[in-house]
Amino acid sequence: MHSAFTRSIRLGVKSLLLHKLRSLLTTLGILFGVSSVIAMLAIGEGASEEAQEQIRRLGSQNVILRSVKPLEDKVSGPSYSANAYGLTWQDFERASETFPWVENSIPVKNIVQEVRFEDKVINPRILATTWEYQNVTGRIVHRGRFISQADDDLVSNVCVIGYEVSRLLFPGLESIGQKIKIGPEYFKVVGVILPRVPLSDDLPEVDTSVTSEILIPLTTGRRWFGDMTIKIRSGSREMEQVELNEIVLSARSPSHVSYIAAASREMLARNHKQNDYEIVVPLELLARAEETKRIFNIVLGCIACISLLVGGIGIMNVMLATVTERTREIGIRRALGARRYHIMLQFLVETVVLSVGGGILGILLGVSIPAFVEYFADMRTIVTFSAPILAFGISVSIGLVFGLYPAWQAANLDPVEALRHE
Repeated sequence: MHSAFTRSIRLGVKSLLLHKLRSLLTTLGILFGVSSVIAMLAIGEGASEEAQEQIRRLGSQNVILRSVKPLEDKVSGPSYSANAYGLTWQDFERASETFPWVENSIPVKNIVQEVRFEDKVINPRILATTWEYQNVTGRIVHRGRFISQADDDLVSNVCVIGYEVSRLLFPGLESIGQKIKIGPEYFKVVGVILPRVPLSDDLPEVDTSVTSEILIPLTTGRRWFGDMTIKIRSGSREMEQVELNEIVLSARSPSHVSYIAAASREMLARNHKQNDYEIVVPLELLARAEETKRIFNIVLGCIACISLLVGGIGIMNVMLATVTERTREIGIRRALGARRYHIMLQFLVETVVLSVGGGILGILLGVSIPAFVEYFADMRTIVTFSAPILAFGISVSIGLVFGLYPAWQAANLDPVEALRHE
């Protein structure tokens, strides 16, 4: 039995080598199918991991309350009275003192002012907050330091600027120690932080960027700029009064996040007459991102498997043509004593060799494509250990499935009719 199996393998490989070009072209379907499975899964995995990492950097244990301008105010005409909306200090105190699962609560206020340095003028997001903001949000200091508790206590005119602000205001210069003008006041730059992760609904003002930020101590912001914001646009004046633009609540553990989110929704709904707030829960965003990743991988896998299916159909087509071409050879082998399973085994060996060869070449190509994509497109890709194994297993399975019918047809040829075939 062992010698018969070995002989069948040898005959199968020899038959394929007699038609090298045809065999190579037949494997291309499997090759591109396997490589597309690996490449698509790697690109999808990389994109998904990048999105999930950004959400994690927002703080998976945080619940973010944000002020939102009510819809009726957005569509109404210009008003010369102050529109008061959004989160209040009372909301901050209620969340800080009554929610037992909150470990830290950070108030954040947006300051709308021009920023100047010499002849350069920009309009970044200016956030007034406390020294604990860095610990809760995980912001990374690139150079210098972050706001300290002493800065807040002394109402110091210091600021931490974003990397983009540093690049725009101080090209080729050291930004630490420089003084910039925020509105009418001068602030000393004490640190530079890397850009934060923008949320999907971040809509910056004109000429601003959600990743271009300046942070100042909360007490300093309240002292110099107050709660009133005046916007002058096309000759009209719009005044807004917002006590707090954001409240970041940090849970003691991830299991408490859902409780804090539910309590925040109930508290804000009870104390706000209008829908002037929103609640962002990064942990919920992360769960949705993971679900999206699973669906995305399934879709990409199905699309790539169609390529493998087409490759399997190509193998079947070529093997059926081969059976017709070698009908007389099959008849001679049967006349010399070969059994049906010998004939069937020989043709199955040929299909398996084609699919295995295409699978191995496809793995090499599939692993190379993500590397090229990452290098030239600057897109993160992740080739998991299971992707090549899955793609190779599917290719071999398809080779066997689509090779069964041609092998069965060859094994069931009538020897006498086969010998008469020309």
